[in-house]
Amino acid sequence: MAERITSRSNPLLVHIRKLASSRPHRYGTGEYLGDGAKLLAEAVHWSAPLTAVVHTAGTALPPLPEGVRIVEVPEDVMASISPMEAPQGVLFLARIPGTPPPAALPPSRYLALEGVQDPGNVGTILRTADAFGAEGIFLLPGCADLYNPKTVRSSMGAIFRLPAWNVTLRELQGLAERSSLSLLGTALRPDTIDLRGISLQRSVILLGSEGKGLSEEAISLCGKTVRIPMEGKCESLNVAAAAAALLWEGYR
Repeated sequence: MAERITSRSNPLLVHIRKLASSRPHRYGTGEYLGDGAKLLAEAVHWSAPLTAVVHTAGTALPPLPEGVRIVEVPEDVMASISPMEAPQGVLFLARIPGTPPPAALPPSRYLALEGVQDPGNVGTILRTADAFGAEGIFLLPGCADLYNPKTVRSSMGAIFRLPAWNVTLRELQGLAERSSLSLLGTALRPDTIDLRGISLQRSVILLGSEGKGLSEEAISLCGKTVRIPMEGKCESLNVAAAAAALLWEGYR
């Protein structure tokens, strides 16, 4: 039986607003926020640890696991708590999984992001990595929060399937060494290799932000640097587009 809440000052609704806006609140409470019926269906399908679902009247919900709190709110209240300009009528809360990086990684392809601050880009890259068979993503310092609602939304369900870990550069270096994985940086240097001339198997590919690229520290830890071939008149790609090219080449 669904509850009905009409007060915007209800503790659950206050909590939802904070989840939408505050990274410390997300990690302090161990929950994150998702929106939309399609994303909720993905969360259910992939057994995301749901805690609550908030919806407006008449919105179709998938069959939910036992123990999930179900709350109905008026449309004006939904508009006051939804992180979207045009609310889709469904919000859900889920527990942040406590998954530290493993001691070693299977031999495969991985991606690491440094300083990618746009949550939409991080989510899109997660979705692309999932599509092209990467085994996981590492988020280095300076990246947008994996559980920002925009990241969750733009991942299109990949966040429920693909492992993602927050690590430092030195932690990533140690993990790569223990796993016999090469660290490959994306940067333009005199010795940079055309992407088509190197194997991307058993590797971690590092991508930096569009504005700054990889830090010198990150580049110094990479055995080689690679570049995406493109027309000379084009200086760079959006980081999500660059990730797609790298991931596709590894998949191919």
